Amino acid sequence: MISRLPRWVEYGAFVLAFIAGCVNAVGLLGFEHKAISHLSGTATLMGTGLAHGEITSALHLAGILGSFLIGAALSGLVLPGSSLRLGRHYETLLILEGVLLLAAIHFLDDGSRLGHYLASMACGLQNAMATTYSGSVVRTTHLTGTITDIGLILGNALRGKPFDRRRAQLLTLLVVGFVAGGGTGAWLFASLHFLALAIPATLCFLLALGYRLFSHRHGEG
Repeated sequence: MISRLPRWVEYGAFVLAFIAGCVNAVGLLGFEHKAISHLSGTATLMGTGLAHGEITSALHLAGILGSFLIGAALSGLVLPGSSLRLGRHYETLLILEGVLLLAAIHFLDDGSRLGHYLASMACGLQNAMATTYSGSVVRTTHLTGTITDIGLILGNALRGKPFDRRRAQLLTLLVVGFVAGGGTGAWLFASLHFLALAIPATLCFLLALGYRLFSHRHGEG
């Protein structure tokens, strides 16, 4: 059950959702108005592009989809299992995510679509990093499943079932973090343009450092 999740998961989930919201805002404002942190809209646009014979655009969108997949695969390569546990090398993935975002800045400033792919890869890596624990799925780069789960909790409570406060709290933190990140990303993009991605990249590095110190302090690193 979600009640078995350690408290550090909630703090980390909030920061990760904030990072994803920030990256996605920059994507929507600067990457030809394409979402980066989730793929439903991207897949739909790819399908409509194919239907209208817009092959170049469809191939670009396929590249974004494939990059997200590669990022998730990298996460699976680094982490030995799907369960969430202190001591696993999450800091390695966070550092890699930060590096990918910094590299994306370079290519985006040069007008290269490779920057789009690197940013999508970073989001795929992050989304796969927050994995299944005790039957609960934590996703930090999009809110569809999160909002659905909150609705189910509320619906079950209205039917008279016990209100799962701990799970509702975690899911709410994800929503607040993503929305706050989106607002921050839009504000940063207005003044920094693609350099705004340096902020979520820095947060990745700081989160990696904090996790490593916390893990070492508790004898898991």
